Amino acid sequence: MTPDRAAGLVESARALAEGEMTSQALVADALARIEATQGSLNAFRVVRAEAALAEARAADERLASGERLPLLGVPVAVKDDMDVAGEPTAFGCRGEFPPVAEDGEAVRRLRAAGAVIVGKTNTCELGQWPFTEGPAFGATRNPWDPEHTPGGSSGGSAAAVAAGLVPAALGSDGAGSVRIPASWTHLIGIKPQRGRISTWPRGESFKGITVNGTLARTVADAALLLDAAAGNHPRDPHRPPAVDASAAVGRDPGRLRIALSLKPPFTAVPARLLPEVRAKVVELAARLAELGHHVEEADPPYGRIGLTFVPRATAGIAEWAADVPSPALLDPRTRSAVRLGRLLGGPPLRAARRAEAVLHRRIGRFYETYDVVLAPTTAAPPPRIGALAGLGGFATDRAMIAACPYAWPWNVLGWPGVNIPAGFVGGLPVGGQLLGPAHSEPLLISLAAQLESELRWHELWPPQQGETAPVATG
Repeated sequence: MTPDRAAGLVESARALAEGEMTSQALVADALARIEATQGSLNAFRVVRAEAALAEARAADERLASGERLPLLGVPVAVKDDMDVAGEPTAFGCRGEFPPVAEDGEAVRRLRAAGAVIVGKTNTCELGQWPFTEGPAFGATRNPWDPEHTPGGSSGGSAAAVAAGLVPAALGSDGAGSVRIPASWTHLIGIKPQRGRISTWPRGESFKGITVNGTLARTVADAALLLDAAAGNHPRDPHRPPAVDASAAVGRDPGRLRIALSLKPPFTAVPARLLPEVRAKVVELAARLAELGHHVEEADPPYGRIGLTFVPRATAGIAEWAADVPSPALLDPRTRSAVRLGRLLGGPPLRAARRAEAVLHRRIGRFYETYDVVLAPTTAAPPPRIGALAGLGGFATDRAMIAACPYAWPWNVLGWPGVNIPAGFVGGLPVGGQLLGPAHSEPLLISLAAQLESELRWHELWPPQQGETAPVATG
């Protein structure tokens, strides 16, 4: 059996377990695809070619001996804010970063499931923006149209999966940083419950608003990677009860009450949903209604939730920046965020943390009426490369909020959300997000899988390099 970029995580694991493929062939093929596209897509910051091939040889020996693990021998990638032993964790920054001594907990668990980590994917500086560009590594490009960003901050992981370089990848989501690039590259992006996938060696990343999540082409692949990476370090402060994400894929979600929420949450600057994006999300709602769900327009009572986000986000940036070896090399916008984070890191941060319980109660009551919220993932399609990279701090914030006003409230709440493909606007992908209350990953996954079986979005691929992208699809 010859490696095929269309083989997802589930299929690759099955082929390896049944002896139809070797890990060495799969990993070598992934590495060849990465090398062939690095000059055009630039998805990776670190490629572990020699180490990954050695790990693939070891995996083949284990498979031949009869050992079976969920991902034994399957190549995957992780975002460059996660520690991989022997590699630097630069998190989008310039400067000389030393190799780390140990795997982070999520990577350790992937290895324990048998996965081969082929590399670390690009991310913008300290994960702050919905684009993946910077002087440390250049620009990562969208496989659907290389003139546009794949989004961010998990843009490298999204580009790698969308282009078929790897079947799935881990990203992290602090304000939509898994869901936004998933929407802009036609992928499934699962932002799980806070603590579901450990962020250790940081017990809390960005004061608890950032979680690790999964990107894949199918719901089953994203769920399998979630199950493999899920779990906690003994010192993790957030330890949600275990869920079986893969078992939810084939489960009938039942007849659900779904709130279609099109109004952006409160933001300090204007945000407007592009009519073409609105139409695509409304089409998803109509399909859900055809499947028997009760769908009506309703917006969660967000209130001024944004006031609780900024202290946590900027204090988190300040915390990460303290570990950067060359602070003078940071983007001026980052240095400004660090200063703000230090100002807000005392009483404002404590007040923001206390407000979370109030928000849980208020928005939790909304889920006494509805089971799931369907909202746009972004307000617009992906912008062009460089459109935000050269702006000042305030102008960047305005542009970022205008394009991406919908995702971040669920980071404040710490609850699950799943991006699903919603179609194309001007040839560029857009998405909708299914949002649930605490610990609702199985419900969201079963609903996403039900839609996937109808819409078959995973059957559509971006063009190979040099081909022409589709102008529009459903």
